[in-house]
This record gives sequence, structure tokens and C-alpha cells, in this order.
Amino acid sequence: MPKLALLQSKTFSSKDEALDHHEGLIRKAAKNGAEIVVTQELFQTPYFCTVEETERFDLADKIPGPITDRLGRLAKELGIVLISSLFEARGPGLYHNTAVVHDADGRLLGQYRKAHIPHDPGFEEKFYFTPGDSDWPVWDTQFGKIGVLICWDQWYPEAARLMALGGAQLLVYPTAIGWLPEEKTELREAQHCAWETVQRGHAVANGCYLASINRSGTHDGTEFWGQSFVANPYGELVAKASVENEEILYQDIDYKLVEDFRRIWPFFRDRRTDAYGDLTKRWRE
Repeated sequence: MPKLALLQSKTFSSKDEALDHHEGLIRKAAKNGAEIVVTQELFQTPYFCTVEETERFDLADKIPGPITDRLGRLAKELGIVLISSLFEARGPGLYHNTAVVHDADGRLLGQYRKAHIPHDPGFEEKFYFTPGDSDWPVWDTQFGKIGVLICWDQWYPEAARLMALGGAQLLVYPTAIGWLPEEKTELREAQHCAWETVQRGHAVANGCYLASINRSGTHDGTEFWGQSFVANPYGELVAKASVENEEILYQDIDYKLVEDFRRIWPFFRDRRTDAYGDLTKRWRE
């Protein structure tokens, strides 16, 4: 059973500081036996989408490029699958919220570009990110078949299902989600409940492990709620991080449990694929 490590961390003052700090976390996770290591969303930068400022596009990197080269060397040295969430400069005026996957031999297997882009107060993402066009890839890594989705994607059952239909045994969601100062305590609790519950439901409906990696700490008025977690195919929380602290969350991933669950609960067998055509419509009139 491969060991998964989720890197729940804070915001840093520069990209270099963030990268150096996360390299330390990655090395620590590998030393403690992790074979799959995943960063939080946009780990190299602050969560910069709180306001619309064109200068913040300067935070983006070319992919592939120096950042992916460094991450690939690290994955090869440590013999780990490394999943990293970055701000991608794809072309003139074209930017994506992108996750890259390095296999344990250091190869860059590819990238996933965030498909669902939110736009709310404090989360002005449509200003920065073009919706992804990378389809729904599943990476056949040395340590299992992994689907990678990003933050707002985690609310959509269609995305999780398409990854599972592609063979994913483990879904990972690099995330940056938190509360705004004006939100009352009872609303905060309800929001977190919804966030965790919908993802646990994806694990059950698709018979797979699901891992969500959030930030901790406060930045630009947003209080990130941490609480990164891993759910097994039954939707049970098998690992969960704290609200405020930086920590590495570990969990062994039992792929035999995935297959056993899918045999007992044959959701893929019983899907009515002949009856779902309207799912591709914006609305049913």
C-alpha cells in the first residue's frame, strides 16, 4: 500500500521562500515513507485572486520550465510521485490554474488545467484563469492510477465520475478555500460541512479514495480553514488535519479496498448510460 502525504501549509512572502519551504516538506514526507506527495493549490504563491490586479499575472510560470524541472529532479531523487499546483503562463494573456504530475522516475507525465473557475468576492478567479481544456486525464503512476482536480472542481460530481471512469483509484484536490471576515460562525460551519460532505460523496459514488489538500492561516482577509482530509471508498474520514497548523497529513492507500468496494457496490455496472443525455445540456426545459 503506497503512503500518501498531503502538504497543508501557509502563505509565504515570495515564490522562492515558498518553494524552498515546500521542498523541505517534501523531503520530510519522503523520509517518513510517503510515496505520493501532493501540494495545496497554488503552493508557490499567495492566494492572489482576492482582488483584480494585472501585476499579479507576473507570478505565473511557463510549463514545462524551470519550476517543473526542479520538481522533476526532486521526484526522481526521492522516488516519489509528486503532484504540484502552479500558476501557468501558457501564452500571451493566457493563464491557467494548473496541476503537474511527476512520476517516481522524475518524468513529467502531464498537466491538468482547472476546468471550473469560480468568481465570488475574495475569489476573483475568472479574471486570472482561463477554463482548462486538458480533458479529464488519469495518470498511471508507479504508485497507482491518480486523477487530479483543483478546488472548485471538487463540487462537481461529473468531474469526479469522469476521472473514475478513466480508471482513477485515487482523486486528489489541491485546494485554497476559506472564510471571509463577515461570515457568521453558523454559516462558516455550514460551508465547511458542505465542502467536506460533497467530496466524501464523490468517494462513495465512485468507489475510490479522495484526498483534499487545503491551506492554513490567514492572508488578505481570507481565513483558510485547513482541515485537509482523506476519505476512503466508504466515505469514511481516515485522516484529517487541523484548522490552523501547518502539517503533513499521511494515509496508506489500500487499492485492494477500492476493487473490493466496486465489486460490492457496482455503481459503474448499473449506470443508465442510455438515459443521461440531458446531462450535457445547460438546463432541461
